[in-house]
Amino acid sequence: MDKTVSDVATAVSAIPDGASVMIGGFGGAGSPIELIHALIDRYRATGAPRGLTVINNNAGNGHVGLAALIEAGMVRKLICSFPRSADPVVFTEMYLAGKIELELVPQGTLAERIRAGGAGIPAFYTPTSFGTDLAKGKPVEVFEGRSYVQERWLKADFALIKAETADLHGNLTYRAAARNFNPLMCMAAATTIVQATRIVAPGGIDPEAVITPGIFVQAVVEVAHPHQEEDLNRANATYPLEA
Repeated sequence: MDKTVSDVATAVSAIPDGASVMIGGFGGAGSPIELIHALIDRYRATGAPRGLTVINNNAGNGHVGLAALIEAGMVRKLICSFPRSADPVVFTEMYLAGKIELELVPQGTLAERIRAGGAGIPAFYTPTSFGTDLAKGKPVEVFEGRSYVQERWLKADFALIKAETADLHGNLTYRAAARNFNPLMCMAAATTIVQATRIVAPGGIDPEAVITPGIFVQAVVEVAHPHQEEDLNRANATYPLEA
């Protein structure tokens, strides 16, 4: 099955108001900038989607990518580990103004909640956060004399993913540290949308090198020269980008 789509606008065209969206990346590494910007373009043109719940490792930096999505007013709630990163000015201002909700999740717990969502595991126990505000209201059990907090799986309606290579069937590889949350999110989302630096024919990826099998991917679009968040921020870029 050929899962390629013609452009990034088409790729994100079905994301509705109120959707939950996982966005891959660890800071700028593996962040699908072009898909995020296409979603902003759609909002600017049509007023939709809005009221999104976004799951990401951090809260964006500068005024591009995730930060630009938040700045556009499209995000109702952010679930993340690091709302205070290199330059989180957009999120900080909107959070202090009461314009966005935050669910703070320890990084390892966030990764495991997403993995559990993809694996069909409704809940698990971890010692992380026990005795802190993050554990308030959550069930606690004692195993071998140690207290563990129950955490629930985390799933999403959509995932926006950045890959290095994809084939027409949606099999994926990633570049170095850009792998991070991307494979887990592919498994935990009902619909996974991928931007890949290059798309090859079936068989163009060694089966032993496939990291995400195509069964977890619904749409792939080629972005041959993707932007890097850090490069844009060093140039003090703001989305929409100047020509």
